[in-house]
Amino acid sequence: MTAIRNNRASPDDALTNIVEGNGRKSAVRLHQLRYFVAAVDYGSFRKAAAALAIQESSISRRIRDLEDELGASLFVRYAGGVRLTVAGREFLRNTRHALRQIDIGVTKVAAVGRAEQGLVKVGIFSSLASGFLFDLLRAFGSRHPKVQLDIIDGSPPEHVAAVRNLNLDVAFITGMPAWDGCEAEHLWCEKVFLVLPDDHPLADKPDLGWADLASERFIVSDGAPGLEIHEYLVARLAGLGRKVEIQTQQVGRDNILSLVAVGQGLTLTSEATTVAQFPGIAYRELAGEVLPFSMIWSAINDNPACRRLLSLARAASKQA
Repeated sequence: MTAIRNNRASPDDALTNIVEGNGRKSAVRLHQLRYFVAAVDYGSFRKAAAALAIQESSISRRIRDLEDELGASLFVRYAGGVRLTVAGREFLRNTRHALRQIDIGVTKVAAVGRAEQGLVKVGIFSSLASGFLFDLLRAFGSRHPKVQLDIIDGSPPEHVAAVRNLNLDVAFITGMPAWDGCEAEHLWCEKVFLVLPDDHPLADKPDLGWADLASERFIVSDGAPGLEIHEYLVARLAGLGRKVEIQTQQVGRDNILSLVAVGQGLTLTSEATTVAQFPGIAYRELAGEVLPFSMIWSAINDNPACRRLLSLARAASKQA
């Protein structure tokens, strides 16, 4: 016996095409679905039209067009109003679900647009222990508690490449250079501090300059900001007539400070780090040394939450 298939789309199939966009072109529009649900809820086209502030003829025509598109009658019309057909009851279940999902999506997108939700990927080079960056991120978190902040450590070149490729939304790095493909703005400055053992002879000296450090051994980490500290030391000490002794250690920022405490060498750090206390070390300011910090971002980045962070950073910089 040969089975005969009905190629006419069922109401469920038509709604799937509307919501999932599976490629079949459909004349069904979102407002028709809302009119359909309103007619069900109010039991008549007249009452639904009044609730929606439209003409009764408009809602009647749109629902008739919807039925033509679906190939099935959704309502039985009678003098007192309308009632659902069997096809209409099945279509209603799926339509309510679809409209609910659309409304949820609209609400979420609107929240992202207002920066009430979302994600900002932030590259950092300075410590978050204290200072401008700590205060900025705390203020942003307080104002936008549902926005997630992903913090990524790295060097300026790494961050610049990530910003260009939109893998980072914004980065806060040292210096004020011009980077191709990035916007940049100076925000704040931090003093430079020498990190040394607390029993080192220089720990008791009130004013430290580069001449005091000419014969010292330094250590830096192999990760950020080790390379930048290495270059900074070479630039400052090379003119003192002595070979600069700098050793690279395969450890992170915190463990470098512990190595200083056990006498492996001295290192440098920025002002924000000095709030962190480690046993056996002391921080001493280097006279006249200041590090400028800038934020960089891409002009084509359209992340609303990132834009809010940029604006807050500018405002905080003016008040600093």
